[in-house]
Amino acid sequence: MISRKLVSAGAAAALDREAASDWGLHPFALVEAAGRTCARVLVKSGFFKEPSPRICVLAGSGNNGADALVMLRALILDKRAGPGNSLVLVNRLSGMEAVSPRSEALKALAALEVPVRLWEGGESLFQWNADIVIDGIAGTGLRGPLQDIPADMAGALQRLRQEGPGRRNGGRRPLILSIDVPSGLFDGWHPGMPILQADLTLGIEPLKLAFYKPAARIFGGGLLPVGGIFPLPLMDRYGEGELLRWKELCRTMPPIAPDAYKYSRGVVEIRAGSPGSAGAARIAARGAQAAGGGMVRLLVDDALYPVLAASAGGIMVAPASAGDGNGGEEGRFVPDAVLLGPGWGRGADRQRALEAALVREKNGTPLILDADAVALARGRRFSGHAVLTPHPGEFTALTGIPKEQVLADPVPLLRRTAQEIGGVLLFKGHVLYIAAPDGRLGVLDGMAPVLAAGGTGDLLAGFCAALAARMRRSPEGFDGYACAAIAAALLLQTGKSARGFLDPLELADTAAALAGKAWL
Repeated sequence: MISRKLVSAGAAAALDREAASDWGLHPFALVEAAGRTCARVLVKSGFFKEPSPRICVLAGSGNNGADALVMLRALILDKRAGPGNSLVLVNRLSGMEAVSPRSEALKALAALEVPVRLWEGGESLFQWNADIVIDGIAGTGLRGPLQDIPADMAGALQRLRQEGPGRRNGGRRPLILSIDVPSGLFDGWHPGMPILQADLTLGIEPLKLAFYKPAARIFGGGLLPVGGIFPLPLMDRYGEGELLRWKELCRTMPPIAPDAYKYSRGVVEIRAGSPGSAGAARIAARGAQAAGGGMVRLLVDDALYPVLAASAGGIMVAPASAGDGNGGEEGRFVPDAVLLGPGWGRGADRQRALEAALVREKNGTPLILDADAVALARGRRFSGHAVLTPHPGEFTALTGIPKEQVLADPVPLLRRTAQEIGGVLLFKGHVLYIAAPDGRLGVLDGMAPVLAAGGTGDLLAGFCAALAARMRRSPEGFDGYACAAIAAALLLQTGKSARGFLDPLELADTAAALAGKAWL
């Protein structure tokens, strides 16, 4: 898959060392490239609304602060900012004497007559009336929570952000830009530690895994990736995960052949719904149709059958008492993929249905488990053909791990669990994670509030089931990681394409249009 690589802070440090030792990219060169490219990306993005905005840089003592200083210098030299409209606040001035990327950047700004002041509290920040504040206080090299002057700088900027218009800042709040990650965020960050909330983060590639921690993601604001700093072979070698997007993923699924028929597109069997949750079954089945399933068969409790069958459209609805329904027509309803769980409940009959589905999964039939079926699967191990789609509460039901723990640092927990159960995990939320037993890890940057509604998880499960069925019918066969990645990307693209808040069935129509454009 074509994707942006994600790294931990430790991998990023190792990458820096190899860049210096084997590629000649020493810290001075990297800081220069990062700062200049950040400036270029920011200008290109259109965030510069004024010809010469008032800019304040908060610079820590490391290379993150140096990146911010070089960025300011580049904006001044490009005449996007003026020395007289700029201010630099630093946590120490001793770097002016030692030769380092930071000291050289400070020397250049002093030569341009940019005021450089030692941090003595937040009053200078409040009085400056900045239009833009560039956060270069600390990067991912932190070894613990912000302390002392860096903590004071971040706290003052946070107060400035919270006070809002009409107070100390001349009637408006500045745009807060962070370099790489918002200050305070590092691999070991967890809720309760100090962290700055940015409006926009200029993420230097390879992007950092910590940025996508669900509990931390909101602090980063919008993301502008900054590439072209490190060679691609280095990023590939140190990458520990990948940032996945629809525009690349949709191309990895082959188009439906012009001579296709319903069985060649895959038969999807869905067992879902219960009294009070019939809508979940309908949404999941519609999702399977939208993602290109050729035949979608929905098996429901006998009591729900009349309700759902009456408005099924092209969905084949049958009472659960009908069983598999293969009867006299050999293979007519033999599923290419099975989905269990949306709105299903956890009764004894559900456990029996899961047992039967596990036998199929062992024999190679892809199995998608959602909602209640995830909880029923606790303690099970799969045979490499399963995708589980838990949200945080369902992940807790599956593993016993408190949801606060997984939201704070999901990567090691998801990777370990995927290996233990022998199945792919699609962890749902405003950031989505996909972890495979073979170690592959994908992240999708959600942040799509239109999807924060009941039924969207059922829709996603239907997407997974249809894609799994189509894959099983293809020469390449089923790949649970790719299936989950494409389904999640389709859901996010659906949310971004929706105009306003929509019923999940209407979202399915939007998804069908996107899928059709990609695969027909």
